[in-house]
Amino acid sequence: MKRQSQIWHKIIIFFLILTLAQTAGSFVCAAETPPPDGSQYFIKIDQATARKGYTIKAFDGLAKLALPPGVLADSTGVEIKKISPDLIMPWQLDRLSEIFQYEIINKSAYSGKKPLVVEIKYDRQSDYYKQIYFYDKNYLSWRPLPCRDGAGGNSVKCDIGLGFAQLAVFANSDALVVGRASWYQHKKGLFAASPDFPKGSKLKVTSLENGKSVVVEVNDFGPDKALHPDRPIDLEKEAFKKIASLSQGTVKVKVEPLAVAKTGGRLLGLGSQGAKAEPSVTAKSAILMEEASGDILWQNQATSTRPLASLTKLVAIKVFLDTRPSLNEIVAYSVKDEEYNYQYASKAEIARLKIKDRETLTVEDLLYAALVGSANNAVESLVRVSGLVRDDFISKMNQAAAEWGASSTHFLEPTGLSPDNVSSAYDYAIISKQVYANPIIQKASTRRQYKFTTLNTKKAHTINNTDKLLAVGGFNITGSKTGYLDEAQYCLMVRIKSPNGRQIIAVTLGSNTKDNSFDETEELLRWGLKKINGYL
Repeated sequence: MKRQSQIWHKIIIFFLILTLAQTAGSFVCAAETPPPDGSQYFIKIDQATARKGYTIKAFDGLAKLALPPGVLADSTGVEIKKISPDLIMPWQLDRLSEIFQYEIINKSAYSGKKPLVVEIKYDRQSDYYKQIYFYDKNYLSWRPLPCRDGAGGNSVKCDIGLGFAQLAVFANSDALVVGRASWYQHKKGLFAASPDFPKGSKLKVTSLENGKSVVVEVNDFGPDKALHPDRPIDLEKEAFKKIASLSQGTVKVKVEPLAVAKTGGRLLGLGSQGAKAEPSVTAKSAILMEEASGDILWQNQATSTRPLASLTKLVAIKVFLDTRPSLNEIVAYSVKDEEYNYQYASKAEIARLKIKDRETLTVEDLLYAALVGSANNAVESLVRVSGLVRDDFISKMNQAAAEWGASSTHFLEPTGLSPDNVSSAYDYAIISKQVYANPIIQKASTRRQYKFTTLNTKKAHTINNTDKLLAVGGFNITGSKTGYLDEAQYCLMVRIKSPNGRQIIAVTLGSNTKDNSFDETEELLRWGLKKINGYL
């Protein structure tokens, strides 16, 4: 019995030693190498730990890298560093955290097929949408990762399929996610209106007053930022009732994007190449100018001459108004006015005021039809009633441009239908400054909609502005004109007033799509506001 007891005693000791050895081994595989200056963290992951999975917590948990079970095929060292912010910084975004760099040293250990999970804490608070972005050396830009809030409330967590990355938490100032929400009654259901997240996006809205949540789909635009800068969202009545009583009117909420729809290839204002140090503009010619000083804030091929399309109309209207007409004068439409337009395109292809011969309307109606709806026949009617011979009218347009210093500009006709009407982005910024000295042009070109009724036939007309930026909100737009020809592609001029009263003019000529025309001009304007306020 004594010998048997000794044998069992040896067996127990053997297993205790084996257990301690395995435990010690696991501690070794997950032990960090203390950095001498606190900016670098290194850990060795062996095969056993790789199979089980492991979460690396660097710098007291400021940066976490989770390696799910089986995601590593072999043992490897993992290095995490704090790096200095000498990389280019995206102008659209606000950095909230330090910049971290991680690297899986053994390149064959991680294939990228299964995602890692990274979580970064931030120490600066923001009411705007927060994501982890990684620096893309190919595009010299920061690109967002699909993210969610971390458990602690001051961190962001996301999946990533890279063995090396430089990461930071940024807030997107184009997407407010904390503020007050009101309710409205329109299409019944769990829907919402958002000024930032595009239609089709799925959002989780949580009351910060009682913790109740509802998931909604964005199906409308609003509220207007200019009127309600503190509202990230408005909820349809049925959705609002899920988190608050209707009698409250508004409730403080947090918005968490679950799926964000793209618009025009962009995601919350960012193009497919991510956030860069300067605006990303693909238009053939573009400029951003501070009006009073003439300072160029940004430009690309700004002096190249291109077809101007309907941007021509602003100069035609300026020349017409210089004849000092009465806007209340009643005139009869002549179908012959249209015939000038048909030298360049068919009736079906031309933006026109649908009006019949001898119908009567006011000069003001024609002017608004020309500037709000870009009606080509309305411009020709104004030329006719100006009292000037048509050739003399066009001559005065060219004379005015020359006197203003727009030396690369030439007009063959007054509407922009001819591709031989040419200018440059730089010239047109100069022209815009002169044209918008006229308050009538400023008022008419920024009108979202204009309605009138012909006087003798009582036919009602509703004309909608062709510039969608007027409906976006957030800008104090003081001038606007769109243009399109096959030869010119999409052209756009927008003038805005900054909060401190300074006027900024953006001109983009030769955009390949309508969405790009609006998106890139909007990006230029946002850049300009930051530039003149000293944020860049």
